[in-house]
Amino acid sequence: MTSSTIWIHSGRAQLAAELAGHGAPVVFLHAAVFDRTMWRAQLDAVAATHLAIAYDRRGFGETRTETEDHSPIADLLAVIDALAPGRPATLVACSQGGRIALDFALLHPSRLRALVLIAPSVSGAPEPVYPPPIEPLLTRLAAAEAARDWDRVSAIKVHLWLDGPLQREGRITGELRASFLQKNLAALRAPAVGANLDTAPAFPRLAEITAPSRIIWGGSDFPHIQERSRLIAATLPNGSGCAIAEAAHLPSLERPQEVTRLITDFLAGL
Repeated sequence: MTSSTIWIHSGRAQLAAELAGHGAPVVFLHAAVFDRTMWRAQLDAVAATHLAIAYDRRGFGETRTETEDHSPIADLLAVIDALAPGRPATLVACSQGGRIALDFALLHPSRLRALVLIAPSVSGAPEPVYPPPIEPLLTRLAAAEAARDWDRVSAIKVHLWLDGPLQREGRITGELRASFLQKNLAALRAPAVGANLDTAPAFPRLAEITAPSRIIWGGSDFPHIQERSRLIAATLPNGSGCAIAEAAHLPSLERPQEVTRLITDFLAGL
């Protein structure tokens, strides 16, 4: 499916977005360890029946910005207003992208058609509790971040987020591992984008989100993320949950065909 890149202005940012297909809009929000290309397989499949949109947030991919306090919710709304004005959108989001999608759902419910959330973060959620085997990795990560050793940071993050924190390092190899390292290093080395102005907690208000919702998580992800995903699926009034066995935090990359099927089946049922 042919897609085109469009630049969308929001504040002092020029957000790089691409779209393909026609129909009801579906907007993809990436995780904080990748960029919009994490959705390549899903974007192409969804574009067969919908208007599929993916964009790079500030500090990621091709988006260009100055340091500026900003609202990721406002950036998402700018994308929707520019590419699908007046139409409610389905949001497909992973990790930090899921946090933005949930915040958007509470602030702009009339602009939302449905949610597909993969291992979502949630503003205001309780602090995670980590199993003892994960703690040494997190200690090494904190030390590498303090030293600004971005190569080491990215090497640890690829173990945590791609392999899975309780899986052996190097479980995922080849082009996918190399791509993660490249994308994550680019984000780590990007100039500061400014403070996030979206600070209202969504966790206590999840039951207010009534849009049809599918929550997906990997069975090899952090235990607290799996638990949180199950909780979100149970709390959203029209939510349902699905685990992908043996996948870690980024199943759209690790298991693209399975995630694509889950998304397209959900969209077909709306």
